Amino acid sequence: MFEGISQTGRKMLMTGTLAAVLASLTMTAPVAADDYPDRPVDMVVGFGTGGSADRMARAMSNFLSEELETPVRVTNRPGAGTQVSANYILSRPDDGYTVYASTFAPYLTNTILTGGASYAIDDFSFVNFQWFDLDLIAANKDSGFEDLPSLLEAIRDNPGQVRGSVVQGSAGHLMVRLLLDEAGIPQDNLNLVTYNSGGEARSAVAGGQVHFTSISAEGSEGIREFLTPLAVVNDERIDQWDAPPINEALEPMGLEVPVLQGSMRGFAVSSEMERQYPERFEVLSEAIQNTLARKDVQDHLSANDIGGVWVGPERANELMQANYEVFEKYAHLLK
Repeated sequence: MFEGISQTGRKMLMTGTLAAVLASLTMTAPVAADDYPDRPVDMVVGFGTGGSADRMARAMSNFLSEELETPVRVTNRPGAGTQVSANYILSRPDDGYTVYASTFAPYLTNTILTGGASYAIDDFSFVNFQWFDLDLIAANKDSGFEDLPSLLEAIRDNPGQVRGSVVQGSAGHLMVRLLLDEAGIPQDNLNLVTYNSGGEARSAVAGGQVHFTSISAEGSEGIREFLTPLAVVNDERIDQWDAPPINEALEPMGLEVPVLQGSMRGFAVSSEMERQYPERFEVLSEAIQNTLARKDVQDHLSANDIGGVWVGPERANELMQANYEVFEKYAHLLK
């Protein structure tokens, strides 16, 4: 029935006029009505320990375990800007017992656009994005940099001397490349160190191994005392950080850059899992939604500066597609 139809098309059919027919056919299959989950669920994080995606996954895992009434085991598979974890997810059985926890935008997007990944966005079904973030450009407090123009001028005038940290393939990574491109500064002038987790990139700037970082603003509060914020990648100021919006910070240089969408963190499964086991997908979706509806969960997430909104599968998949289209325009800067 689905021959020649993309996985995205299959999803549309599943939610369209044929939904009732397909659902009735699925009900005849022996795997449809089961006791899922009847064994532990593996939650695979696309980054190393200590970063935002890892903190989100571990904060949610115990509560989600209560909703699913089975253990949820968290493991980390960092590498290649989340390509290692994405390939692992797609190598696992499409049965709902492997859940992907990651910062999907823009990392998954960039593994496809610049990392040579063999998969596509449509190979994943995004259950929910619960944590949205914007990026912060900040210098180590002892670096001597007090504003963004002085940082860029130092990169221009001292090739190879200024060091920065980013997470490989992140919006912060792309923003640094865009800044140099718009300012006419050779990319090689900056000694840019890429990491596989936000925790590593933040530790580098906090410890003075690099002069500055471009990274998600939320999650950076823990190193606030070590930073001089230079700009937020946003159209307006925010309460959390005393820094100008990116294009306001660039006004003295007569420059303007696109305000890139920041990180979107949440949970996904393979799209084959949703297609083969729609009822399990619904159980997992409802469990995550119910987890986020709990006051004790929201209190815990808030106390740890972790986002906790529910947008649901339809909106999450729309947002992921939109992110892909935007980053496709500037992907050449990360190659």
